[in-house]
Parts: sequence; structure tokens; C-alpha cells
Amino acid sequence: MYTTRTTRTVRTFYSDGRGPPKVQTKTYTYGDDSGGSSVNGGVNFGGGGGRFQIRIGGAREDGTDQPSFSVPAFSQRPQVIGRSTRKEKKDPFSGVINQSYDVIKKKCLEEGCLFEDPEFEAEDSSIFFSRAPPRPFEWKRPHEICDNPVFISDGASRFDVQQGELGDCWLLAAVASLTVNQRLFAKVVPPDQTFEDGYCGMFRFHFWRQGEWVEVVVDDRLPTYYGQLTFMHSLDKNEFWSALLEKAYAKLEGSYESLKGGSTCEAMVDFTGGVSEFFDLRKAPPNLFSIMLKASQRGSLMGCSIDADPNQLEARLANGLVMGHAYSITSVLLMDIETPNMSGKIPMVRVRNPWGNEAEWKGRWSDQSREWSLIPDSQKEEMGLTFDDDGEFWMSFDDFSKNFEKLEICNLGPDSLEEEELDGKKRWEGHTENGEWIPRVNAGGCRNYLDTFWTNPQYRVTLTDPDDDDDDDLCTMLVGVLQKDRRKKRKEGLDMLTIGYVIYKIPEGTGEGPLPLDFFKYNASCAKSNSFINMREVCTRHKLSPGQYCIIPSTFEPHHAGNYLLRLYTERKSHTQEMDEETGIIEDQPSGDYMQPVLVPTVASAPPSLGRQEIHKIPAAREIPPPTDEEQEQEQALKSSFRRVAGEDLEIDAYELRDILNAVFTREFSFDGFSLETCRSMVAMHDGDLSGKLGFDEFKVLWADLRRWKGVFKEYDRDKSGKLSSYELRSALHASGFRLSNRTFSALVMRYSSKDGQVEFGDFILCAIRMKTMLASFKNIDVDNSGHAAFDLDGFIQTVMYS
Repeated sequence: MYTTRTTRTVRTFYSDGRGPPKVQTKTYTYGDDSGGSSVNGGVNFGGGGGRFQIRIGGAREDGTDQPSFSVPAFSQRPQVIGRSTRKEKKDPFSGVINQSYDVIKKKCLEEGCLFEDPEFEAEDSSIFFSRAPPRPFEWKRPHEICDNPVFISDGASRFDVQQGELGDCWLLAAVASLTVNQRLFAKVVPPDQTFEDGYCGMFRFHFWRQGEWVEVVVDDRLPTYYGQLTFMHSLDKNEFWSALLEKAYAKLEGSYESLKGGSTCEAMVDFTGGVSEFFDLRKAPPNLFSIMLKASQRGSLMGCSIDADPNQLEARLANGLVMGHAYSITSVLLMDIETPNMSGKIPMVRVRNPWGNEAEWKGRWSDQSREWSLIPDSQKEEMGLTFDDDGEFWMSFDDFSKNFEKLEICNLGPDSLEEEELDGKKRWEGHTENGEWIPRVNAGGCRNYLDTFWTNPQYRVTLTDPDDDDDDDLCTMLVGVLQKDRRKKRKEGLDMLTIGYVIYKIPEGTGEGPLPLDFFKYNASCAKSNSFINMREVCTRHKLSPGQYCIIPSTFEPHHAGNYLLRLYTERKSHTQEMDEETGIIEDQPSGDYMQPVLVPTVASAPPSLGRQEIHKIPAAREIPPPTDEEQEQEQALKSSFRRVAGEDLEIDAYELRDILNAVFTREFSFDGFSLETCRSMVAMHDGDLSGKLGFDEFKVLWADLRRWKGVFKEYDRDKSGKLSSYELRSALHASGFRLSNRTFSALVMRYSSKDGQVEFGDFILCAIRMKTMLASFKNIDVDNSGHAAFDLDGFIQTVMYS
């Protein structure tokens, strides 16, 4: 039951057809004391008397109507185990995908009411987010627009898609292409929906969203002006599937305005879950028609366009085509031609303008052109040839490739991507990886920004066998990087990021972890995306020799946050994984003369044999040169200070340690000195009996650690600012002897770097101290080196809190 109360004021515009629309204002109150809601000046939903409000979510097992959430989990930003996250709250789709069609419909039918969608209100903000509407829209249900509304009339066709006032021709072109494949259309637009039996004012649609299929439900209130649909509509005035499909897609993206401007392939991918390819027709491959013909035979969706005129919106050319406008390709075939002098086949392409009017191609093979007299009537009938002003026209492939500039193909699945594939004899292998670019952590930008580029997420792909019948023994790999949620976040001021990817060949014998900076300094890439571009998805086909490769998806500039989906398709079996390493101590580094014993704290859950201070030797990450004269003087001064401060018991606490160390380090580094918290961690690192103090032997080990870490910090502080970049933290910790997984590194950056991505000397030392303490404590418990350690509650709290 809902006990919170919120109010919303909604303006509704209505008209009796005899003048301008009138305005009605209603104030909705959600969540009264009885768990329902009320409307001031309107209909009540909720409260007593069998009233209710339909909310997001499905019914629980006990039959109650409180929503339940089950947002699919993706392994993007690392999460701290055992702690709740804000992921669901921040997920812009969480409310949309948790609405249950069956539960909502059942309630509506039981209570005899029509559904009103709380996730996509019938108000101005659902249409525009950046400005007020240019005119007062009135939201009407289909039966208020016409007498006998139908969902689909006499089957769906490309002529059911007519563009309204919204600049979403790219979406209309994709919808028109979708109608050509009835199997796919039925998956996106379930045809068993009606305005008659079981009608409750709600319709559902299915879209592929960033790796999975989701169901989107909408009520059937549509924006109108003077009783006419404002946006996408059917040529048949009483058919509403196209208008409702556009509304569902607008809901998925946040508003109707969010649909302004886009790529046809973006919508094609959302309708099919396929992978898209882009061709510049000015640089088309010689076998492009073969690619298009096979794509058409497999039911792939295709679109085309001409680059826009920067000085004019959708400028019309003398040949009838429109610049900056998205067209759909509805057929590709080889047409028989026969004349007294010649016979043969002509490659032809059928194109449709989503405006659905006389704006058509005026060149060869256009409507009523003399070339059609050369085609037998039987073939014209087989082609379904018409000469209506319906926006659809034929072109020869030669004219098509000369007059259009861009071609987009959305292949329906990995088993239909390779042009040589015949009758499904070949099957592609698909792999997906969800990831995130996190500023300060792994948002390194493109190769132009070498110092941060290597910190981007890296994925290892192993190609084992070349393609069948490939004369060059090469492997085909299709790579796609899709950025998530950006269109929906337009209302937050976010637009598409400029994204792309680069591929490097991995030398044999390379370890499992990410490739370091030096690798990219001295090695060139072997392949990359066609460009870095601000589109939702970049996708390119590559031919590579068998071997191991590193794929690095990135934004063009560093420090941009974003989620992405990486999709890889290969003809033969392949293996893909994120390039990562296990957190731990680097055991295979040279130890030199600086192998220092580490006294590990005893914890309550330690086995009996470990119920004392144990000594583990942790090798230094690199050889350290002999101490300089200055360091020898510092060491003597520290010994004298320690004996003077420690007293008869020869032990010091954190307060005394702070005074001793700061007397030395503040002369060498420009910082405020080690904080009391840092010095407490220094003591805890060696304090297995919880005495809160350090003896002189332990102090010597601490001094050796500080000397090593101090040298590493100076090495990576190349600008002598007294700070490290968070992007350099991983290398610095690696040089200090620590091996870090991507998850652990992300946590350390968030914990120890400033908001501008800087790590100060004191924070670096504190990070190194706690890493050493936690690793040593874990190793004490994990006696079998299994990677797992069992702690009881007291032992866990002592280990975590006293560090």
C-alpha cells in the first residue's frame, strides 16, 4: 500500500470543433491515506469503494498490486559487494520496463476503466522537453478521433507510415522497412490487439534495448490538433498501429522531441536486435549490389540518404530527391529486360520516401518513365508496380549509387551477415560485453591522448581458425560499439558521444592484464572503426589473421562518462574476455636486497596456527638503489627521534609517529604532512595484537616501505606538482608491487583521488598502506591460496575497520 502523497497539475486541451481548443486543468493527488489517489476536478482512481491507481510493476505472488522490480543486471560499473546501489534509481528505463501488461490489463477490465500511463503522462512534457509546444495539443483516444478505430486494417504495409510534424523521418524509414518482413513486424507489433474485445485503452510493443528485448506498454491517448493526429499516422484515418508504435518508441526514449534527428539503422537495430553496417556510396565496394541483394533476400532492413545542405533544411534537388532526408529501401532485385536488340537483367532498387507523397525520383525508371515499356506486363505485376504519388519509386542501381550518398544495412542476425553465406550453412559466433567509461578511471579518449588512452577498457579476442574457403586464411570479425541511454538523456542536456574503437595485435606470451602505456607507444594498431562519430553505434567489418587481438572502445576525447555495449561477431568460434588481472602481490618481480618482512595482524577468525603474528615476505616491485646521503641522514634522524619519543618501552603510537614522520617528509614534499588517519593506518599495518603502537623493528619495516613508495611517487609525478593523475595510479601501484583487478582499481580511484582526478602524496601512501594491510590479512586466512577467505563477523570487522 502506498502511504506517500504527491500532487501533479495537468493541463488538458479539448475542442468541440467550433473554435480554438479550450483548456481544462486537473490536480492529481497520488497516494492518499487509503493507498489510492484522487483527482481534483476529474475522475478518482484509488482509495475506498473499489477505486485504485494503476502503478508500475507486476503483482506479487500473494496477489497484491504493489510493484516489484527486477531490473536486469549488467556488469558495468564495479559494485561493492554487500552494499545497495543507486543503479535502479539512475536507470532511465527502470519504470518503463517494469510495467506489467497482463497485471494492468486485468485490473482495468476488473474495474471497468481505461488505462492512463503514469510513466508517460498525457501532458506537454511528454512531447517537448526543451520548450513549450508551438500550439495547444489535445490528447485523444482513437475512438474520440473516429467512429470505428482499428489497430491494423487489412494487414500492415509501408503505406501505413505517414510522417507528421516531428522530424523523425529516420524512424519512419525504419518502420516502413519493418513492414516488409511480416515475421519481424509481428514481433515488434503484436497483431492480436484490438479496440473491441478486451480493450482497456492500452497497447504493447517490443523493442530490443541495449542487449535484450523489452516490452513497452502505452495508453492510447495520442496528441492531436483540431481532431487530427499530429505525428506519425496511417494513410487510413481509422488505423492506429503506426501512431501507437511511435508513441511507445517516444516513451522508451523519454519524449517525442527525443526522436528528432537520428540514424535509420538506430531504429532498425531496436526493431530487430540485429547489427548494422554503414556504407559511403562514394567509396562503395565493387560488390555492393551483391551485398544489398543478399541482404534483401534475407529480410534485412535498409535505409539510404543524401548529406544535408547546411544552409537549407531538407532541400529538394532537381531530380526529386531530398537532401538530409531518410529513405527506406523496400526491395532489391535483378529485373529482366527484353528488347528487339538486347535482353538481360538490370540491377534495380526500390526506394520509399516516408512522406508518402509526390516527392519522388524523376530520373530513369521513375513513375511513368518510358523505360517501363521495356518490361513485360507479367513482371510489372509480379513486382507490384504502381505509379501512384505514394512516395515509392524504382531506380537502377547505377543511378542509386550515384545519387544517394549513404547506405545503412541492419542485418537480422549473426548468421546472415557474411555475403558468401548460402542457405544457413555458415553460422556466426556472437559475443557481447557491457561496459562503462568512468572519468578518472577508464575514460581515456582515443589514441591522440596517449597518456590516458591505455586506461580505456580492453578486451582480448582470440581468433583461432580462418573463414571457410578464405584464400588468404583470414578471419572475418564484425565489431560494434553501442552507447547506451544517450537519446533518452537529451532532456538532461546530454547528446551522443563521439565514439569508436581501435584493434591491436597482441604479441605471443603477453600476460592476462591490460596492456600498459609503453605497448601503445611502440605498437601501431592493425584495424579500427571507420571513424569516431557521434552516432549511437559504430560498426565495421574486418578481415584479420588468426591470433589474439586487443579491442579498445573509447570516446574521442577523454573524461567523458558513458555506458556501452560491445558486440563481436565472427564466422568461426572465437573467445572474448575483458583484459583483467587478479588483485594481489606481484610475486615475479626482482627482490634485490629489499625483501622486507610484513607483520600481519591476527584476526579472530584465523586458524589456530595463525593466531599470532606471521611473517610473509613480499618482494619489492623493482630494484631500489642504495640510499642517498640525504636518505642516510634522514634515517639517522628518524632513529634519534624514535628513541627520544618512544621512552623506555621503545614503542610509539600514531600521534608520536605523525610528529616523527612529518618532521622529515614535509621538508621533502609540499603537503600538509601525514594526517592522523594515515598514521593510524601505518600503525595498524603492523599491529597484530591491537596494542595501538609500533616497536622499533616494525618502524624500520615501515620506513623501508615509505622509502619505496616515496620513490615510486616521485617517478610518476613527472610535473613535480606533488600529485599523481588518477590515470597514473594503476602504474604507480603496480610499480609499488600491487597487482590490481579492474574492479579494485575503480574502487581505489573513487576512494583516494580528488574530484578533478588528482592523487596527493599523503593519499597515495594511505592507499598503498591499506592495500598491503588488506592483502596480507587475506593471505593469512587463505592458507590454501584458493582466492577465498572465510571471516567470522568479529574478524571481518576488525580487519576492515582496523586498517
